[in-house]
Amino acid sequence: MAKYVCDVCGWVYDEEAGDPDRGIAPGTKFEDLPDDFECALCGVGKDQFSQE
Repeated sequence: MAKYVCDVCGWVYDEEAGDPDRGIAPGTKFEDLPDDFECALCGVGKDQFSQE
């Protein structure tokens, strides 16, 4: 499982943890997130994330 960091604000999406507060189950891979996924803090799209 990998982690992806928002290039704008530094928020981390951890595949192992998911984002249960926003309905994303633990174990959800970054590439499997919906196309309209946004950073939980600043709202940018998936294209603004880099693998940690």
